[in-house]
Amino acid sequence: MEITKFNHACIKVQSQHRTLVIDPGNFSPSHQALQGAEAVLITHEHADHCDLDAVLAAMAANPELPVFAPSALAPTIVAAARAAGVSEAAARIHAVVPGMNFTAAGMEISTHGGLHAVIHHSMPAVSNVGYFINKNLFHPGDSYQVPEGISISTLLIPAHAPWAKIGETIEFLSIVGAPVNIPIHDGLLNDRGLALVDRLLGAKASAQSLNYHRILNGEAQSVDD
Repeated sequence: MEITKFNHACIKVQSQHRTLVIDPGNFSPSHQALQGAEAVLITHEHADHCDLDAVLAAMAANPELPVFAPSALAPTIVAAARAAGVSEAAARIHAVVPGMNFTAAGMEISTHGGLHAVIHHSMPAVSNVGYFINKNLFHPGDSYQVPEGISISTLLIPAHAPWAKIGETIEFLSIVGAPVNIPIHDGLLNDRGLALVDRLLGAKASAQSLNYHRILNGEAQSVDD
C-alpha cells in the first residue's frame, strides 16, 4: 500500500493498482488529488475535508466514481450533485455510519467513531466517521475517539486543529499505540509549528518504541499492506 498526503488532511491510498482518496478538502489541491480516484471517502462536512466543487467535478469526470460520507452529510452531496447534473447521483453517494464494513476501490473498509471533536460547547455537534483501510491504515477525521476492536498498523494523526491541544494529540498517539504514526491536519502551521509538533509527538513515539515521521506533501510513502 502507498499513501500520498496532499497538504492538510487529504490522503490518496493506492493498493494493488487501485486508488481511493480520503478527505479532499479546500486546504488541499483536491482536483489534483482526485485524479484517477476510484472512490472517495469523506469523514465529515467541514470544507477542509470536503471540497464539494472538487468532489462534484470528479464525479462528473468519472461516471462510476462513488462517494462515501457520513449519513448527515450524504443528502447534501446528493442534492448538490443533482443540481450540478451529475449522473446517477443518489446511487453513487453512500451514507455511512460507524460499525459498517464495505469495499471501495478493491480495499476493505470499516467505519469507526461517530462524532467530531468538540470545538466549543456553544457550537453544534458534527458527525465524523473514521475509516480503517485494509486492516492497516486509520484516518480518524477530526476526532481522537480511539476505535475499538481493530489493530492499527499505521495511524494518521491530526496534528493541529482549533479543537485540539497538543496534550490530547500526544495521548491519542500513546493510547492507540500504532507501530507507524504519520501527522496530518497541519495545514495551518508554519515551519516553526510543524517542527514543534514533530518534536513533541516524535519524543512520545520514541519513548514507546513507535515510529513517527512526516511525509512530504505530494510524495508517495509505502506502508505495510
